Amino acid sequence: MNLNVGKYMPGNSFIHRMDPRLKLFTNIIFIILVFLAKNFVLQSLLLIPIFLSFLISQIPKKQLIKMLFPVFIIGIFLFGVNTFVIEIKDNVVSYASFWSFNISNLAIKRTLIIMFRIYIMIMITTMLVATTRPTALTRAIEDLMWPLKFLYVPVHIIALIISIALRFIPTLLEESQRIMKAQASRGVDFKNGNYKSKAKSLITLIIPLFVSAFAKAEDLGNAMETRGYDPYEKRTKYREYPIKWTDIVVFLIVITIGVLVILNKVDVLPIPKLL
Repeated sequence: MNLNVGKYMPGNSFIHRMDPRLKLFTNIIFIILVFLAKNFVLQSLLLIPIFLSFLISQIPKKQLIKMLFPVFIIGIFLFGVNTFVIEIKDNVVSYASFWSFNISNLAIKRTLIIMFRIYIMIMITTMLVATTRPTALTRAIEDLMWPLKFLYVPVHIIALIISIALRFIPTLLEESQRIMKAQASRGVDFKNGNYKSKAKSLITLIIPLFVSAFAKAEDLGNAMETRGYDPYEKRTKYREYPIKWTDIVVFLIVITIGVLVILNKVDVLPIPKLL
């Protein structure tokens, strides 16, 4: 079973049954805490519940390894930038130096921390989208943005736009694969050749993909219009999401982790660093 980015995977696990508003709130909190965590110990503390969520859910565990590939690519680029930007000072240990690049302990540390942050954000976002139905995710976005209604912000419309955009991601990925196979059968080579020929090959992919995306968006708009959809009309809720005691326990655990990270950030609760 392959996990497409942005695609919901049906299941009956504890993670699937969690309140969608709580899952979205947890996702936002974890992304904020990732940037507040100053060392690997705290980042590992954030990583543990995410790993447990993957073990509990029915998402294929091999996806955890597949998610590492883009993180490594970004890490190589960031390491090159850090070796060029970071200067050698008294508290920085230099392992090697050539031209304007300095391989130091600080460059390695910063690169690893950023890679950890990116990996955690990819994991938590994948967990949210893969275990939450698009309709439930739309409801969660709308409920969390509810206070903005007092500022006359069209919360329902914004939530619907975000939900449709998330649902379009796997559709466009499948469409791009189909277009690539069709163009390859016509003799277009996406892998070989110089940069100029590869750029021309990408044009044969991008233009049909944009045309297909706009056509699908127009079809969706026409379908919603023929069904009498009016975003400005008052709408009732088909499903109710009652708060369960398990949701309260998860909420308390997330708040506890957040308090620990914030106390460490303000140096009230010092935690030893690994690097």
